[in-house]
Amino acid sequence: MSNKRAAVKTATALFDTADRPEKIRNIALVGHSGAGKTTLVEALLAVTGTIPRAGTITDGNTVSDHDPVEVAQQRSVALSVCPIQWDNVVINLLDTPGYPDFTGELRAGLRAADGALFVVSAADDIDPITVSLWEECAAVGTPRAVVITKLDAPRANYPATVAACQRVFGGDDGQAVLPLYVPADATTLVGLLTECSYDYTAGFPPSESPVRNNGIHEPRAALIEAIINNSEDETLLERYISGEEIGLEVLIDDLETAVARGTFYPVLPVCAETGLGLAELLEVLSGGFPSPVELDTPESLALYGGTTKAVECHPDGPLLAEVVRTTVDPYLGRLSVLRLFSGTLTSETSIHVSGHGGADRGHPDHDADERVAQIFSPLGATLRPIERAIAGDICAVGRLGVAETGDTISAKSAPMLMAPWEMPEPLLPIAVQAATRGDEDALAKALGRLTAGDPTLRIERHADTGQLVLWCLGEAHADVVLDRLRATGAHVDTVPLRIGVQETFTTEARGHGRLVKQSGGHGQYAVCDVIVTPLPRGAGIEFAQKVVGGAVPSQFISSVEKGVRAQLAHGLTQEHIPVVDVLVTLVDGKAHSVDSSDSAFQTAGALAVKDAAAQGGLALLEPLAAVDITVPDTHVGTVLSDLSSRRGRVTGTEPDTAALLGMERTIVHAEIPDAELVRYPTTLRSLSAGTGRFTRRFARFDLVPANVAASLRNPEDG
Repeated sequence: MSNKRAAVKTATALFDTADRPEKIRNIALVGHSGAGKTTLVEALLAVTGTIPRAGTITDGNTVSDHDPVEVAQQRSVALSVCPIQWDNVVINLLDTPGYPDFTGELRAGLRAADGALFVVSAADDIDPITVSLWEECAAVGTPRAVVITKLDAPRANYPATVAACQRVFGGDDGQAVLPLYVPADATTLVGLLTECSYDYTAGFPPSESPVRNNGIHEPRAALIEAIINNSEDETLLERYISGEEIGLEVLIDDLETAVARGTFYPVLPVCAETGLGLAELLEVLSGGFPSPVELDTPESLALYGGTTKAVECHPDGPLLAEVVRTTVDPYLGRLSVLRLFSGTLTSETSIHVSGHGGADRGHPDHDADERVAQIFSPLGATLRPIERAIAGDICAVGRLGVAETGDTISAKSAPMLMAPWEMPEPLLPIAVQAATRGDEDALAKALGRLTAGDPTLRIERHADTGQLVLWCLGEAHADVVLDRLRATGAHVDTVPLRIGVQETFTTEARGHGRLVKQSGGHGQYAVCDVIVTPLPRGAGIEFAQKVVGGAVPSQFISSVEKGVRAQLAHGLTQEHIPVVDVLVTLVDGKAHSVDSSDSAFQTAGALAVKDAAAQGGLALLEPLAAVDITVPDTHVGTVLSDLSSRRGRVTGTEPDTAALLGMERTIVHAEIPDAELVRYPTTLRSLSAGTGRFTRRFARFDLVPANVAASLRNPEDG
């Protein structure tokens, strides 16, 4: 089932979009996998009349999880756009994956969004993965509201979940996170500001009535004080303390301002299954979150020496958009989902596509002029034709030949480049090869399609081992990548990863190289004697000569050096294992006045260093990586113990000063052999309950213990 592609559906009637940016809201749904994001999107689509009825994850018929991989795995693995309309506002819901392996899709969603709905399950604890997702939002300054879902679950505890959110996300005093509504029972909410109850007994929309008791006085007072403390009106607090009744409109205006600034995060209880709280959530989405015109656009610069100007979100401004998702559809070809930051996009618009800064991940810099064909409003897998897309909106464009995720779209007459968002570093290497020679072309084309849509995937052809390596974010990411590769018809096999090792001499050795051949006419004659001396790590290859009396004619000295260097690069005991960090000194030799030649002395030089290697003293070198591992304090001991078993050497530890209060973390600095890091992303996730992360960089080559050397020389036997 997962190997079948879901065809994109195209509607025939034109779909109406917003006529000005102030009527647009772009909201990313963020939360742990299983928190209920997709189910919530489905409920919002249904109650707004966007779809006739809500689908379910178990049935595999939700709008946002339409990819065959998502249906098979029953979880989101890619960003999905689902627009709804409420109160004359177009709300583009961006359903993002919550599993750490798909952080790239999350960051793309946050780039396209102007606010985030942080989804937390009332039946689960606030775990470190949830904390890391909150930090992803905080890192880019995304305004947030907290939605507590699954209120009908057996273990649901709304007050405890609110308290946990306040403790972890609410700042020093917890007052940055406070509820706007509280559940009175399974079918009723009470608004703390409005002092009204909202009864869902008869379904959506709820019936409204005044609250008839004073049980909300304390939480209402706390909410009002928090709003006033975040107000730009400095006199408001003094007026409130003196007993003045602050008007509801003033409080709501200040609340919206605090949300837009990212200094206050209101909490809403919602049950997608029963519909409880959906009307209140829609009110916050349409009226409480900032519109695109209220936030700054990402930095951009003019290409080709033009003048850089600050770009505002205006339909009449210069065209500026960004590709936030790319897929390859069997019917429409490459499909690009765009977030427009400025200008207006219509069919037949001439555009400039620009992508820079991804060469290290297999995305060469590219610039091209293209013409837009048809424009669509995406609703999951359905494409609804539209006449135009304006600044602040999200649309889809088909058949852009070179556009990749992260590329900038601008006017052909005024090309621009936006500063890209930061992508997570893929750290799990998967070595692959085409199953047959005939599959090599299919594999190359399939990889081109994958990299166009997945900038977190890095593809390398290792020069030292010749292997094709896919660098992924984790096992789940790797499974999706391989599944999509094979779905294109490319027959791909995974093979053991080979580590690019080297060899060096540990003791001084002498070598004798002799080439004597006579087969009529000019023969081949050259004799060389060399001494190979170890050098410090990183010294490379050095060559010297101490020939006395012209035993090797001066014109052939460089020939000997050429042969020596070529043989060391090729390997002495095994092909493709180069020899490094040695000084080779030519000390003696013989030549023939007729039969000696450049090629003869190259061969003799190569034979001389091979003979030196046969005398012994050759050892294997392996690459070491310097790693920085960040884990919660509760897992530090386990991680340190595991590092020891991996031949790692800890060089220091320090507290992570960016950790939230109550979620303290430690950064462990260490050096680990590359061979021990092959599956480390998976191991670290297991050791730290999915909360650990690390970075790596090349440190140096070092000697390999004898008991490990054999497995590095022949990984297939390990």
